[in-house]
Amino acid sequence: MNSRMKRTRLVVCAVGMLTAAALALSTSPSSAANSYNGAAYVNGGGDLWDDWGDEGILSTSSNTSSNATCLWQKVLWAEGELAWSQIDGIYGPATRDATRRLQAKWLVQADGVVGKNTFGSASSNGLWNPGEYNSSISAPVSRSFIVWKDSQGRYNFYDRSGNARLAGYNYLTCS
Repeated sequence: MNSRMKRTRLVVCAVGMLTAAALALSTSPSSAANSYNGAAYVNGGGDLWDDWGDEGILSTSSNTSSNATCLWQKVLWAEGELAWSQIDGIYGPATRDATRRLQAKWLVQADGVVGKNTFGSASSNGLWNPGEYNSSISAPVSRSFIVWKDSQGRYNFYDRSGNARLAGYNYLTCS
């Protein structure tokens, strides 16, 4: 290989590395695409029905400590799959196992990962009343909790202490 070819390859390699580094630096955690629609919050537009089918991933390795996980745990609680005391916003083994049980009940892949199919099933199984999540249709235990969208389409809920919380992927403030 002649020296001109080596220099050209070296320059191309350096430009590629600099471009990758610039892209990595330009994506901060708060702006990272944590959901399928690129938002940092569980969000949607229009009616509550079928509004969560484009949400991000919650699992033991993605968004493991977040208010979005706390919201999901409230869904699990409402469905009788998780104890009230286990709603802590941390996606650990208990949440994963409860998610698997709920996925099996809803006939979606029971892998313990909350993705667009599982999130979407929460809002498309006829479980919504206006402004309220009500699990009485599919669960033997009838539990409900309030969830609402703000003017920006971001979902809000009350945590175990009764504090209103935004369902964000990048932080954990629920209790």
